[in-house]
Amino acid sequence: MMSRVYSFLIIAGILCCFINGKDPMLLLAEGADSSVRLMLSLAGSYLLWTGLFNIAKRSGLVEKLALLMRRPLALLMPSIGEASGPVSLNLAANFLGLGNAATPFGLEAMRILSKESDGTATREICMFLALNASAIELLPTGVIAVRTAAGSADPYSIVLPTFLSSVVASISAILVCKAFEGAYQ
Repeated sequence: MMSRVYSFLIIAGILCCFINGKDPMLLLAEGADSSVRLMLSLAGSYLLWTGLFNIAKRSGLVEKLALLMRRPLALLMPSIGEASGPVSLNLAANFLGLGNAATPFGLEAMRILSKESDGTATREICMFLALNASAIELLPTGVIAVRTAAGSADPYSIVLPTFLSSVVASISAILVCKAFEGAYQ
């Protein structure tokens, strides 16, 4: 399915180039060049933060965080069980703006949470998805890296607005999940 979507987008892009009198091959080469430059400028940031997260994991800091988060998570997801570790790690990685590092923990948490359901979304699954989608982000490292790579004069100016909006989003997600809790019990 996605191959059809991408094929359509490529053909539409080439047609637009011909309509506007531009060489599609030149635009493809420019796009490839700028994407490689952006990727290389982002690699340093991602490697730094992923490395720091791995150091925190190996030092036991992440496990301590999971223990700290166990009680608050139990309030939001009473039957979380053994998924509390991966859920805590996912939320911690998202908190630090490491969405790529959070993905494996999120997949593991969903695998564990789905084991106990009969194919329907449980309270815990819905709450985890809501928290993951609206994750509180203290330091949006990915966006800061993109802004730095794009030459922003003040790439860190988004830290406070991002944090505040993510707190509001997470509170809203929790409230909505709690309001509709009876619908999926």
